[in-house]
Amino acid sequence: MGEKVNLVEKLGMFTEHWSPRVVGELNGQHVKLAKLLGEFDWHHHADEDELFLVLSGHLTLHLRDRIIELGEGEFFIVPRGVEHKPVAEEETHVLLLEPTSTLNTGNLRNERTIDAPPRI
Repeated sequence: MGEKVNLVEKLGMFTEHWSPRVVGELNGQHVKLAKLLGEFDWHHHADEDELFLVLSGHLTLHLRDRIIELGEGEFFIVPRGVEHKPVAEEETHVLLLEPTSTLNTGNLRNERTIDAPPRI
């Protein structure tokens, strides 16, 4: 039997930026929360689509051919294989929905890569 999840409570459990936390799992998908601030690296996910849902703040998703602006309550699905660079000028809280195999830095490995995001 599942348990209720309070997103505000879970967001209060960590302060790190660009360090997603797993808060649920369904049908081979992770439900993750993340706090974003500043620019992330250009990357893509060869085999996975990635949903960004803004809970608070503002997220700019740079794609090679356009820029997507997301406010609170808005989401965008980055299709597999599409290069993107998330940017948050202010601290922004997002919910991510992506396959459990998805690496946060996609095709890129660097100091921001998190192989196994913590579950909270």
